[in-house]
Amino acid sequence: MADDIEQPSAENPPAEEQTPAEQQAAAETQLAEMRDRMLRALAEAENTRRRAERERLEVSQYAIARFARDMLQIADNFGRALAACPPELREAADPQVKGVIDGVEATERQLLAVLEQYGVKIIDTNDAKFDPNLHQAIAEVPGEGKPPGTIVHVVQTGYTIGERLLRPAMVTVARKESGAAGGVDTKV
Repeated sequence: MADDIEQPSAENPPAEEQTPAEQQAAAETQLAEMRDRMLRALAEAENTRRRAERERLEVSQYAIARFARDMLQIADNFGRALAACPPELREAADPQVKGVIDGVEATERQLLAVLEQYGVKIIDTNDAKFDPNLHQAIAEVPGEGKPPGTIVHVVQTGYTIGERLLRPAMVTVARKESGAAGGVDTKV
């Protein structure tokens, strides 16, 4: 701080030896320098505040990522339980069994709604092109009329949390049909 005060020198004689105009010019220069330092300090403080706010938001948003990832296993189990009882079997089932299935469906919907409330969303794969940032291809399969590189089947649902990938969707992808004879490429 003491270094900030100008010391008299040959270029800056003591204030008593300067004319009033020189003193005013020196004071204005010093004022401009101090104003510049103050503005820079204020800008730095504002940048620090913004950075801290952004980090706080990220921590609060992504702090539950590990917990959410564990909850996805439960959502997967609900989906597998419901897939194990196809609609035709549900219609023929006893009223008590139908009640249990309805309860499992309601619990799955509630779990997914709570996850979404906290920023966890299902990755949309309906008629989507394969995106290595969101999907994990586990196999290339015949396209079944879909263009090459399009998702054919979702093996495991993927999720995002905020703007980050929580778990990639495991998918099969349509491969390019080979040959003019309509043959299928057998490479996987």
